[in-house]
Amino acid sequence: MADDQHEEVSKKVSAEEEIRRGITVMRRVVQGRSRGIILDVCWNNQGQLIEPNGHTLTSFIGALVRNEIPITCDDWRNKELNESKEKIWSEIKRCFNIEEERRGFCMKLAGKLLRGFRTFLSSKFLKDADGNFVDAELPKKYESLISAEEWEAFKSKRQDPVLQRISATNRERASSPAYPYRKGRVGYGRLEQSMLQKEESSETSLPAHVLWKEARVGKSGAPQEEVLHVYQKCEELSQSLSPDDTKGILSRALDVPEYSGRVRGKGFGVTPTSLSIKKGKAPSNRELHARLEAMQAELDALRREREASASTVYRDASDKNSINCTFQPNIPEGISHCQLYLSSPYYRMVGKGKVHNVSGVLLHTRELPAGCLKVSVDIAVEPNAALPYPSDDSDATTVHEAIGSFVAWPTNLICVGYETPTKSKSKDNAIPRHTESTVSRKELQENEVRNASAQQKKEVSNASARVKSSGAKKTVARKKPTTKYRSCLRTFLEMTDIPTGGVRNVHMEVGIFGFDYDQMIGNEDFMQVFGHEEIGVNVVNTYIRFLYDKLMRPNDLDESFGFLAPATVNLGLILNRPDTVTEYVLRILNDNKDAEKLFFIPFNTGGYWLLLAINPIREIVYYLDSLGNDWTTYPDMKVLIDTVLQAFRAQRDIQTSRRGANSITWIKVAWPQQRNQIDCGYFMLRFMRDTLALGRLMIPTDYFEEFKCAFYTKDQVDEIKEEWCQFMIELNVFS
Repeated sequence: MADDQHEEVSKKVSAEEEIRRGITVMRRVVQGRSRGIILDVCWNNQGQLIEPNGHTLTSFIGALVRNEIPITCDDWRNKELNESKEKIWSEIKRCFNIEEERRGFCMKLAGKLLRGFRTFLSSKFLKDADGNFVDAELPKKYESLISAEEWEAFKSKRQDPVLQRISATNRERASSPAYPYRKGRVGYGRLEQSMLQKEESSETSLPAHVLWKEARVGKSGAPQEEVLHVYQKCEELSQSLSPDDTKGILSRALDVPEYSGRVRGKGFGVTPTSLSIKKGKAPSNRELHARLEAMQAELDALRREREASASTVYRDASDKNSINCTFQPNIPEGISHCQLYLSSPYYRMVGKGKVHNVSGVLLHTRELPAGCLKVSVDIAVEPNAALPYPSDDSDATTVHEAIGSFVAWPTNLICVGYETPTKSKSKDNAIPRHTESTVSRKELQENEVRNASAQQKKEVSNASARVKSSGAKKTVARKKPTTKYRSCLRTFLEMTDIPTGGVRNVHMEVGIFGFDYDQMIGNEDFMQVFGHEEIGVNVVNTYIRFLYDKLMRPNDLDESFGFLAPATVNLGLILNRPDTVTEYVLRILNDNKDAEKLFFIPFNTGGYWLLLAINPIREIVYYLDSLGNDWTTYPDMKVLIDTVLQAFRAQRDIQTSRRGANSITWIKVAWPQQRNQIDCGYFMLRFMRDTLALGRLMIPTDYFEEFKCAFYTKDQVDEIKEEWCQFMIELNVFS
C-alpha cells in the first residue's frame, strides 16, 4: 500500500532501515515541482496507471490523503470531504501532467489508499498476534498526521462490535484464498506492462486469464496445479468464443458468484463500462437510422433478385446440347441414397431419398437449375419444410408433398450416406441476418415489446391447458416454433455496443435466489443462444427469471416451488468452499420451512448441467441427468446435500420426528436423454418449465406421462430459445 511504499532511491533499503525511516512525504516530487519539473503519467488502453511514474503518483496520492483526510472518516462519499478532495486534486495537477478526465480514477485510488492506511494502523498497533484488541498509544511516527483526539476516536470506532464482526468475517474470508495473489504491490496494470515489454509484443493488452495466471506465480517461478487447471480450462473456452468475449472466460472457468461492476483478472480501475467505452462509441440515432435504411435497401435488392431468379429457374430444354452434363464433385456418379438438408433459418436434415447424378438428366423436360441435382424424395423428416425449388408439374411445395416425385435440390445440401454437410460460406447459402422486412427500429421494437407479454401469457396458458385438461399423453401436434424473436433480438443487438464488449444488467429480485442482485449479460451469452452452443450460468439465471415472472408469480407457484442459485451451488464450490454452499442452502430451506416446497438446483459439474429437485420436508432428492448417470458419479455433491437435509431436519419444529440419515431418499428420474454434447442446459431448462406448467411437487420415476419422450426434439429446444429471446426483448436489454 502507498503508506509503506518507498520514495524512489538509487539503492534498496534493508528491512531494518525501512522500519526506522519516517513517513512518506514525497519530497523529491515537491522539490522537482519547485524547479519546474512536472512529471508525465502514462495509462494503458484500459485506463490503468502504469510506468513511468505510475508508482510515484500512487505514493504521492497516498501521502496527500494521509495529510488531508482524518483517519476517522468512514464514508469516502461524504460531501464534507469535497474541499479536501479538491485540494488533493489541485496538488496532483501541480506536480503531474495529468488530464482532467483522470480525476475520477485518482479519487477512487485515494479512497482505496485511505482504507488501506486505516487497516494498517489497526493491524500494526491495535491488535496482538492473536487478533485481540490492544489499547495502544498514538505512534510517535504519525504524531504529525494524527492528533491525540483523532487517535482516541479511531480506537473507539475500532472497538465497535459491528465493525469487529465485519472485520472477523473479512479476515476469515481472506485467510486462505484458493488462488492467492503473489505479486506483492505490483498491480495488474503494471504486471501486464512488464509482461508485454518482456515479450517485446506489439499487443496493447493481454487476456484476463493470462494475467490472472501470471499474478499467481511466486518466487518458485511455477504456478500451483490448481491455478494451471483453471488456466487450461480458460484456454479451452477461448477456442469456442470470439476474442471480444475473453473477459468472461475467467469467470466461467472459476465458476464462482460474481457481482456487478467486476472484471476478473484486470485489477483496479477496470470496469465493464470502461471496457465498453474503450472499445467503441455507441452509434447515434442518425447513424442507426442510416444503417436501418441501408439494411432495408439490401433486403429489397435480395427480394427482387430472388423473384427474378425464381421466374427463370426452369428453362425449356429442347436444345439438349445446353444441358450441363458435368458430374458434381463429392457425389458419386449414378443413383445413391442421400440425406436432404436446408440451410435456412438453420442447418438441419429435412428428408431422405436418392440423388440421380447422371449425365444429361432432365427434370420434367426442363434443365436443372445451376448447382442442383435431381433427387427423389422417399422420407420426410420435416414434413412442412419448404422445397428449395418448388415443382411446377406436381404442385409440390413441401417435403411431404414431394414424396414419390422428383425435385431439384442444391448440391451443397445433399449428403450421400450419413455425413453432415459442411455449412457453406458463400453468399448464396449464408444464413440471412434478417428474415423479416425492417421498416424502422423504433416501430419494430415497439411492436415486439407490445406483443411480448400477451404472446407469452397465451403460450403459457395453452401449455397449462393442454396438460391439465387430460391425464393422457398429448396427441395434438405442436406448432413448429419460429426464429422470429431470435432474428429480432439479433437485429436489435447489432445496433448496440454489446457485440463490441458492452454488457447489460438483468435485475434478479430476492424472491428468485434468496438475494437481490443484478445479473450481468454480454455478447457471449447471446451468441450461445443464437449459435446453439453450450449455455452458461448467465443464460440459465435469466431464463429462471423468465420462469419466475411468467409462470410462478402469476399462478402463485412461488409458494410451492423455488430455485437455488447455480453460481452458489455447483461442484466447483462444493469441492473448494463447502461451508459457503452449506450455509446458503440451509438458509434458503430454513426461510421456507413452514410449507412443503420443491426446490430446483441447476447444478453445473464443470462443463455439464444436470438438475436436482429437492423436497426438504419429505427429504426426497430427485436426480435428473440427461446423460443417464446417477448421483454416485458426484459423491461430494450427494454428501453435501445429505448433510444439509440432516441439519435442516435438526432445526425444524420439535414435533418433527428425528430419523436416521439413511432415510433421505434419492430418486433417479428417467427423463429425456440428450444426443449430443450441447443440449444439457436446454434439457434442464425445459424440464423446469414443464414441471411448473403441471404444478406438481411429486415427480414420477419414469417422468411425467404428459411429457414422456426419449429425447427433446430440436423444436422443443428452440421453444426455450425463443422464450428467452422474447423475454430479453420485453426487458429491453438492447437499450
